[in-house]
Amino acid sequence: MIKTLIAYTTEVDDVKTAVEQIQSQLGPADGFLKNTIGIVACHYEFVYSGVLKSVSDALPFELAGTISSGQSAAESFGPIIFTIMVLTSNDVDFVKVLTPSLLEEPGRVVADTYKAAAVRAEKPALLFAFVPFMIQNSGDEYVNVLSEASGGVPCFGTLAIDDTLDFANCFMLSDGEHYRDRMAMILVYGNIQPKFYIANISQNRVLEKSAVVTKSDGHILMEVNGRPVADFFEDLGLTKASETQYAMSNLPFLLDYNDGTPKVSKIFVTLTPEKYALCAGTMPEGSTFHIASTDKKDVLLTTSQAIDLLLKDIKGHGGLLIYSCISRNMAFGADQFKEIELVNEKIGSALPFMMIFSGGEVCPTQVSDDKAINRFHNNAFIACLL
Repeated sequence: MIKTLIAYTTEVDDVKTAVEQIQSQLGPADGFLKNTIGIVACHYEFVYSGVLKSVSDALPFELAGTISSGQSAAESFGPIIFTIMVLTSNDVDFVKVLTPSLLEEPGRVVADTYKAAAVRAEKPALLFAFVPFMIQNSGDEYVNVLSEASGGVPCFGTLAIDDTLDFANCFMLSDGEHYRDRMAMILVYGNIQPKFYIANISQNRVLEKSAVVTKSDGHILMEVNGRPVADFFEDLGLTKASETQYAMSNLPFLLDYNDGTPKVSKIFVTLTPEKYALCAGTMPEGSTFHIASTDKKDVLLTTSQAIDLLLKDIKGHGGLLIYSCISRNMAFGADQFKEIELVNEKIGSALPFMMIFSGGEVCPTQVSDDKAINRFHNNAFIACLL
């Protein structure tokens, strides 16, 4: 069983006060159980001001997480906030590991790092992954490699996202340090039965007409139904929208791998100079996708449905970690924290939780006794009951 503690601070300039606020909310060190780990999220200003480093130095356990452009903890939320979820247990153990640089051979690096850490006879019950945003690398590759290397351990996590136009500060956080090219993992062993929940798009907002990916290179979509993808957008009257970065964020692709597993949402980012579609996730050849239409009403509906499901299952669970794609946040315009407000209202004090905006979500779509089907998502709300 895991005991969960939540703390936050909005004090970005006064490092001493920030540390005192976090320590006060978490309580004395003798309140932690035998094994403890911290999951963090913060605006990048907390890195540059020294708050992350000072909080890490002050706490008697390791930390891992990512930069985010918005979070919620203890019913407080905002863009300039530092949040921490502390997991502590006598019968659950945590092993944190940091990869070398992912600039070259990222798949091999991730697999080798996991295998070097997973030396116990039993498989982990859960794997957390915290990843910087690297436009040259594929989130799907990370997830697929981890699934294969681990033998299907359920994997849950996020890609960092900041509020800059060029993603300059999308760091992964490990203890008091920050990285643009390394992944942190937490292997969780012991008495834990995590449950996972996903929300993306209502079925009635999915267009009936489907398309087959006939040529692609990872997250570069080249041909659809045997024709250039630019022609596909033209047929749908989306040529102008496709030429502007993230202009189609409210029109995500719902991808069917045609293997009997649930569909996964992916986002079109922009056209390349060759008029190919750059997507935020891999578009495998032979897969089928539908274009869907989402808006703030549907975001709130699907999130509400997911929360209702997990609230029925909270008995025996000690905490809840939530990541929500920044593209869902975009649907609200200036009212950017509407989804977080809904979650705070529905969960209240039912159990400790932390919610974080994400640049890409890692969550199983199916879990069985022998293995999980892990996927990399865009435009998704994912939740893990611990």
